[in-house]
Amino acid sequence: MAGPRRDTRGIIDAPELFAQVRFRRREPAAALRPYLEHYWLIDWDLTRPYVSHLVPHPSVNVVFQHFAEQEPFGEVAGIGLELFTQKLEGRGLVRGVQFRPGGFRPFAPQWPVSRWTGQRLPVAEALPTTEAEIATILAPAGPGAGTGPGAGTGADDAAVAALDTYLLGVADLGEPGGPAEPDPQVALAMRLADRIRTDRTVRRVASLAETEGISARSLQRLFATYVGVGPKWVILRYRIHEALERAESSEGAEVDWAELAAELGYSDQAHLVRDFTATVGVPPTAYAR
Repeated sequence: MAGPRRDTRGIIDAPELFAQVRFRRREPAAALRPYLEHYWLIDWDLTRPYVSHLVPHPSVNVVFQHFAEQEPFGEVAGIGLELFTQKLEGRGLVRGVQFRPGGFRPFAPQWPVSRWTGQRLPVAEALPTTEAEIATILAPAGPGAGTGPGAGTGADDAAVAALDTYLLGVADLGEPGGPAEPDPQVALAMRLADRIRTDRTVRRVASLAETEGISARSLQRLFATYVGVGPKWVILRYRIHEALERAESSEGAEVDWAELAAELGYSDQAHLVRDFTATVGVPPTAYAR
């Protein structure tokens, strides 16, 4: 990879979010990159509350947070099935880990990833974690630290190093030819999820299973165990991300939603409108406005 993703897919009104918080992505250690999308770091110091909205990716996140007047804490956030809304106020910071779809399994191999879907639980319920490790990941910055001009680079470097150390200590990644081989199903699940994301011709679970030479039932089991949701759900979620991105980039021009529906594999515009509205909360035309 050339570095962390730069797109804003899934973020509702990304320019407004970036005007309210300091948001950046950082790359993990080389051994972790096959399994992680990136680290994401946010700090804020707000004079009035701000509510952010996100259409979640089919990814597990591990999130370490420190809000003003609260103790630091960590969460494992399974794949969000609905629009995620977070109210930010005062001062705070977040140090997050976004795993690739399928990439969380080696870090908690004793459970199917579907166990975490739709859940936000203390991180210690999924990964061995101590209060000292949480404090180290969130140090040396406190709530609101690093928000001044020129501040924060050293704190970011320290947070990334602490996250690398923590995750490398937790993971059972194995080594090819070593005493503990990597789980080949992890690589397969990640490859198929990435194919759904990048290959627009993947529109149906049955056709994906056929081209991969496996049964649809086996594909369903693979995704439930290693990704956390079914392949049909992943296809739908990436379609909605693309529709959001098209609406965001329209810059006031009228989007041809019927044409976009056909591009994304919908049988008609009405199906796209229904899925978009159910996920985002408003019809695509209203969102574009």
